[in-house]
Formats: sequence, C-alpha cells, structure tokens
Amino acid sequence: MVPFSSFSLNIHGRLFDCKRPQIMGIVNVTPDSFYSASRTFEPDLIRRRVESMIEDGADIIDIGAYSSRPGADEVAVKEECDRLRQGLSAVRAVAPDIPVSVDTFRASVARMAIGEGADIINDISGGTLDPLMFDTVAELKVPYILMHMRGTPATMQTMCDYENVTLDVVKELSMKLNRLQELGVSDVIVDPGFGFSKTTEQNYVLMKDLPHIIDVLCRPVLVGISRKSMLTKPLHITPGEALEATVACNTVALLSGASFLRVHDVKAARHALSVVTFVSQPQIVTSCL
Repeated sequence: MVPFSSFSLNIHGRLFDCKRPQIMGIVNVTPDSFYSASRTFEPDLIRRRVESMIEDGADIIDIGAYSSRPGADEVAVKEECDRLRQGLSAVRAVAPDIPVSVDTFRASVARMAIGEGADIINDISGGTLDPLMFDTVAELKVPYILMHMRGTPATMQTMCDYENVTLDVVKELSMKLNRLQELGVSDVIVDPGFGFSKTTEQNYVLMKDLPHIIDVLCRPVLVGISRKSMLTKPLHITPGEALEATVACNTVALLSGASFLRVHDVKAARHALSVVTFVSQPQIVTSCL
C-alpha cells in the first residue's frame, strides 16, 4: 500500500485542504455520453443527481458538456457554453459551496465557466487541442487537471504506439508540467488518461505502474476509469454492468496512492475509500461501529 500524501488547492483564494483522497462525481450535461445513466440534461435532473452525490459523499462535482467518447458528435462552442451554464446554475442552486470542475478542452469555454462559478478546469487534451489553454489557466489562477491524451477523441485510438507506455506518458506529462510551472500555474492535478490513446493492455500497465507515476511526477494524481471499456471489454460486460469492476479498479488506484477518483457512482467509491482507510488505519474502525 502506498501512503496517501495530503495536499491543498487554492480555490479562488480559499485553501481547500485534502487530507484524504477526494471523490469527484460525474455530471454529464450531454445527450450522448458513453454511459447513458450519467446523462442529466434537464435542470431538475441535474439538481437531483448532485444532491444525491453530495449525500453519498462527493467532494467535488465534475460537469461535462462535450462527450469525448470515440464517434461522439462535435459540439459547437455556443452549445457547450449553454449546456455548462445550465449545469452550473443547477449545481449552485443546491450546492453553492462544493468545488466544481468543468470538463472542457477549450480555453474560451474554460474562461466562461470560471466566470459562471466553476472552480477547476479539467482538460482531457492537456492543452494540446487549444494552444490558449495554458495561458488562460495561468491568467485565471485556478487549479488545472492535466490529462494525457494524443490526438483528438476521434483519432486518439490510432495513436497508441509507445516504446514504453509508462515512461512515454510520464515524459509527455512532465514536459507540460514544466511549461505550466513557467507560467506560474502551481495547482496542477495529473491524470494519466486511462482510455485515451491507450490500448486495453496499456491501460492496465499504467494502473500497475501508478505508484511509479505518482512518485516521479510529484503531483496529486486523478484516476478516471469509471465503467470504461478497459473494464467492459475484457470482462464482456456493458458499462451498466461494470460497477463491481469499477470499484475493484478504484481500490487498486487508492492502494497505489491516487489522490482523486472520478466516478459515476459516488457511494460505491466512498465505501471503497473507507475500506482502504480501515486497512491503513485499523485503529479508527472501532469509532465507526
């Protein structure tokens, strides 16, 4: 078991102390995300989903308005902004204080979202799909989730040629971390990009090597494997049947030192976190009985 390293984020001047791994609940304000049960397009559904996630123990809400699954329809900037405004308004109506991250690779959308009440930018492209993203994050002074991906969602699965997937991913992320540091961006969370420009086997190599990735990059690491094809394909199940596999993989991630779990099923992730905590600190179990 890799010990968890506490950290803090500066969110609009307020220090957000993380003394344990954080659970990030996914809210997709899209009609075409790969897991249909996560689609919450109507404001009332968004509010109910967020309330349920907070009750189940979510620490952060992550809103996405542009599906990144292969073959997904392209979304115009205005449409993405409109969806996010509606989603942010619904979230803030029931949870004015919870940190909210916005899943976008567009700098202009990121700027709009921060202005509308978001706190963190979650960029699946790691700055490659919009050359203005790094400068925008530096200007806005917000935490940034830097994910590893090659190409675009439409081309990424043709770009899985690595000499050594772990070393190559670490090298590519390190170069971007250096650039962000030069721009003065200090709060960076790293996401190895499970399912993005990786084969199924490569995803498991990255999971096996997660302690090394965390050790080398010296940053909080986010793991997002919830109901993804790296679980469903080898097990011959659908995303709707992948809860148990998701919990198992998230438990491996926690034991490897992950700082964030990005999930559809908050309660299951929180239970996994509790059990891992009991294993690392048996003395606290009695107080929970």
